Amino acid sequence: IPSPVYGDGLLFLMSGFRGNDLKAIRVVDALGNIDGTDAIVWTQDRDTPYVPSPVLVDGILFFLKSNSGILSALDAQTGKPHYQNQRLPGVPNVFASPVAAQGRVYFPGRDGTTVVIRSGPEFEVLTTNKLDDGFDSSPALVDNDLYLRGYRYLYALSNQ
Repeated sequence: IPSPVYGDGLLFLMSGFRGNDLKAIRVVDALGNIDGTDAIVWTQDRDTPYVPSPVLVDGILFFLKSNSGILSALDAQTGKPHYQNQRLPGVPNVFASPVAAQGRVYFPGRDGTTVVIRSGPEFEVLTTNKLDDGFDSSPALVDNDLYLRGYRYLYALSNQ
């Protein structure tokens, strides 16, 4: 279910359905069957998402384990972890994909809590916000606005 993410010549494919699989593929080398070739730069076989897509920010690949609020951040070029299995406070269940802007990554949960972390190699929670709603839809960023479609309402948060 997670959508592929592309950056710096690499395509990141992952799945958490019936096992865990993450592959970083060098696109220019990917022709035909790439199993066992140098087109696959690195792989990981644990802690990948079932529904939420990853987000790639400044060479760091952020993704959640299964549909949980357990976060990993890997160096996109090498696959080496900056950190793994960090619990996002107050976000036990996530279907929405994270979004990133202005040095922050936003993780909205099904219970209405959104955790905001600093985008970087160290795990740092900047804030936790709670709305009386829940979120399965991924946020949308437009100019200086963050849109969240809840179960009941559409929210527009602005930084003006």
